[in-house]
Amino acid sequence: MLDLIDITKSYPSRLGRRYIFRQFNLSIPTGCNAGLIGPNGAGKSTLMRLMGGLEHLDQGRIVTDRRVSWPIGLAGGFQGSLTGRDNVRFVCRIHAASAEEMREKVAFVQAFAEIGDAFDLPVKSYSSGMRSRLTFGVAMAFDFDLYLIDEVTAVGDAAFRKKSQDLLRERLERAQVVYTSHNMGEITRLCNAVVLLRPGQSPVFYEDVQEGIAAYQQMASAPQVRARHPEACPA
Repeated sequence: MLDLIDITKSYPSRLGRRYIFRQFNLSIPTGCNAGLIGPNGAGKSTLMRLMGGLEHLDQGRIVTDRRVSWPIGLAGGFQGSLTGRDNVRFVCRIHAASAEEMREKVAFVQAFAEIGDAFDLPVKSYSSGMRSRLTFGVAMAFDFDLYLIDEVTAVGDAAFRKKSQDLLRERLERAQVVYTSHNMGEITRLCNAVVLLRPGQSPVFYEDVQEGIAAYQQMASAPQVRARHPEACPA
């Protein structure tokens, strides 16, 4: 399970604190592959970073008994001055991989990412697509109980996308995913539940994927929702 309990997250702005979440609650049960959907500005990427431990909460708690990945597909996470190979080694050290495990994981990522000689060039020279290939490969080199994925399987040509999707399906035979995407076909294919984020409101958890998608599409068609932004309040 993954429980978010009374979480609040805000950022400073010239208009005061900009609140993304206020006393937000969500529970993702064990065995649930959840599609995270909602309009732009609803906080999908922020929520992924919070669940992956990349950002701190203002208030509240995140409780889990799962080994959770970092958010796969979001920008950042690599040291730009290091090569792709050295970044993989660095992640291996963080996860206490043995020398043999490190060699295996480096070889796996190099073969999977298919970025050729760029694997030994600084990551800051990579295109966004190359970064996404690398970050997906690194994440798949480790066994997590819960993968946080931000539409990264849409990267690359058709052959690479199929390879990524096949590998993810293999991982999901023994793990869970929280998957955010604007492609409702992908949500339907990978997920058995939907979490609908609504700007400034509580999330809605749908056990029926199609019901959740229909609610999102109805909400997205309303002009007042498309124009709405998270509330900015004085600190």
